[in-house]
Amino acid sequence: MPIIAAPVLSPEEPGTPPPIEIPEVGYASITYVDPTGRRWPMTDLSAAWYTLAEGVSGLGAATYVLTADPHPRGGTKLRHVQAQDRTIVWPMHVRGIDHTVFTKNWRDLGRAFTRTLRTGADGRLTPGWLEVARPDGSGRRIAVYYHSGWDGLGQTATGITWDNASRLTLYCEDPYWEDLQAQTVHRETGAGVDYLAPYPAVSSSQVLGATTVENPGDVDVWPTWVITGPATSIQFTRSDTGDAFTLDMEDTEHGALLAGQTVTISTDPPGVRSDTGENLSDGLNWPEAVLWSIPPGATPVIFQLSGAEAGSAVDLTYHPRYETA
Repeated sequence: MPIIAAPVLSPEEPGTPPPIEIPEVGYASITYVDPTGRRWPMTDLSAAWYTLAEGVSGLGAATYVLTADPHPRGGTKLRHVQAQDRTIVWPMHVRGIDHTVFTKNWRDLGRAFTRTLRTGADGRLTPGWLEVARPDGSGRRIAVYYHSGWDGLGQTATGITWDNASRLTLYCEDPYWEDLQAQTVHRETGAGVDYLAPYPAVSSSQVLGATTVENPGDVDVWPTWVITGPATSIQFTRSDTGDAFTLDMEDTEHGALLAGQTVTISTDPPGVRSDTGENLSDGLNWPEAVLWSIPPGATPVIFQLSGAEAGSAVDLTYHPRYETA
């Protein structure tokens, strides 16, 4: 029978610097992760660089543009709400035991931020991540790109063994913070059994079940689905709205998923890829397909796999998103 597993939380990454008090956040440990994956502690006051708490801004709730129409009885009627991109001001202090060491630290850290604007081998930009970890072990992060401000004070005695980038500005195309810990819902078929031994039992060719997905965040999340074969067709339905999408593997060049093969469906941006990198988007039931999101709170959903056997599974994964750090 299908099994619903409890949400699984991803482990927190090591290397968290000591907490300091940050405006709009309170006591927290901050780490910047550059596009190469290197982690730069931002709140270790004994390190060669750290955040200057005075001047930090942009960590609160997102900014919105409200579109309204005149109301015939007076006033206006709100028609549309659009979250805007976010700008974070992140002043930094950099130092070294001598001019050579300071210069290296200044250049290395500046490169760690500005390399978010350099395309990789795939021609795409890779953001950095600003991570905020709380003393209770929880944490949030936001994707950032360098905008401006990696420049010294230009004052007497600066630029020799220390300097401040007091207006370092980071651009966030998505204004929302996401949880460091992913939420996962897992469903899997059990092994088939003999109908008459030792007692009557039924083994279905489908993973079919209704469950409730909890989103503890402040805004909608756009999940990723990973399906493990065997399977011929996959359908996911959001029961409260009726939104649904179906991926018919037999309508793709790949064909049915065999045991151990996987396909990944991302909802934002929309995409369907096999474990060998094949684009399987043509297998979706366009134009009826709706790659739906999960709103805050409890959402009833149904997972269904046709042609399922022992080992067939569905994994739904998402990071809750929040207004503030």
